[in-house]
Amino acid sequence: MANSVEARSRRVRVLATLGPASRSPEMIEKLFRAGADAFRVNMSHGAQADHAQTIAHIRALEKQLGRPTTILVDLQGPKLRVGSFAEGMVLLKTGQTFVLDRDTTPGDQSRVCLPHRELFVALEEGARLLLDDGKLVLRVVAHSHDRIETVVEVGGALSNNKGLNVPDVVVPLAALTEKDRSDLAFALDQGVDWVALSFVQRPEDVAEARRMIGGRAALLAKIEKPAALERLDAIIELADAVMVARGDLGVELPPQAVPPMQKRIVEAARRMGRPVVVATQMLESMIKAPTPTRAEVSDVATAIYDGADAVMLSAESAAGDWPVESVAMMNAIAEAVERDPGYAARVHFTETRPDPTTADALAEASGEIARTIGAAAIICFTTSGSTARRVARERPSAPLLVLTPRMETARRLGLLWGAHAVRTRDVSSFEEMIGKSKRMALRHGLAKAGDRVIIMAGVPFGTPGSTNVVHVARISGDELRGHRTD
Repeated sequence: MANSVEARSRRVRVLATLGPASRSPEMIEKLFRAGADAFRVNMSHGAQADHAQTIAHIRALEKQLGRPTTILVDLQGPKLRVGSFAEGMVLLKTGQTFVLDRDTTPGDQSRVCLPHRELFVALEEGARLLLDDGKLVLRVVAHSHDRIETVVEVGGALSNNKGLNVPDVVVPLAALTEKDRSDLAFALDQGVDWVALSFVQRPEDVAEARRMIGGRAALLAKIEKPAALERLDAIIELADAVMVARGDLGVELPPQAVPPMQKRIVEAARRMGRPVVVATQMLESMIKAPTPTRAEVSDVATAIYDGADAVMLSAESAAGDWPVESVAMMNAIAEAVERDPGYAARVHFTETRPDPTTADALAEASGEIARTIGAAAIICFTTSGSTARRVARERPSAPLLVLTPRMETARRLGLLWGAHAVRTRDVSSFEEMIGKSKRMALRHGLAKAGDRVIIMAGVPFGTPGSTNVVHVARISGDELRGHRTD
């Protein structure tokens, strides 16, 4: 594959959700050119056939541009919902009694079906039930194996199939529903790069999904349940990346608790060397408006200052009126933040201690060398991507050019801070490594004649996990003239 697209000037990645407003080939290309580095396909909406077409469009763009392009499929997960009502909707009054049961008869003012038998066992007296994204609040006063009696604490209109959140207990639900298993098999057959697991509650959820994926894609755990926060480090350890999914997290936690939790999740992921995505309502007003609120701009900027690897657009790019403008705005905010002279200090606020390995020590050293000599780029040869992740964890001052012989590795690195991944033939000698590094840095606009670059690799070449070399090289005028012939 010819790789002709120059690297982005910013480090943070932009993940754009595709949907009815943006899944045509023309729109996908516009989103890429506006700044999208990776694309999210949401299995909560649409049919698999439509998603297959969307994935095909992304891969066609990848071929057209000669640029590895990242696809993340987001599984729906075990979303809890109430049943339907005879009249389609009821109005619950604060203080009234309301029953959830297993009777499939359409509901009324006094009761409705709850088609999730696991809840009847897991609930305890005093537990809260949040309906319709927290707009209504019920409190459990009694329960049995087929009936949950509640008192309405916050009333309002409740219509068919509205979502239900249970923030106070760990619900014994399987991490993957039958729909998820079907969607996961579909995603793996389509060759997607990342699979996002929704409503993770415990490390075992991640382990089960990882077994099913079998290495065919990278796994991202979405942190959107309070229960997940209690075992956060164990969940991050088992996942390849995590997402701060602020939608359901903001329903089950008080709104004021979400910002500290966001910072905690970002810090934990960075400390453990896993990419972290911040998502949900980042530019929410741009679903209908061509410009965001100042508060939304500040929200995106805060995630970037905290060192998130990627920021995500949901309905803004999937179903909004201004999908291209939303991506362009996210790109502009990121570029402005990263031009701030204080950005480097803020992004290093989180301390990332290297593990006692040669590869980690060299990754940390490469960042120090880059700052000391003003290197134009850090170039690393990698098969699995682990070297790139180690370097990115240090948030170096220089951009990261990743050279790999594996297309799947290049694609998966689309969510990694600062990484510009290129699929290229592996090298077999030290001289070839130096020459190729210089030519690729020139070709992708990361260096010019006279610049110094830092090169990381493992000797013997082609051996995964053997990073043991750091070399500083200067690019000459001769290399500038000859780089396009590689």
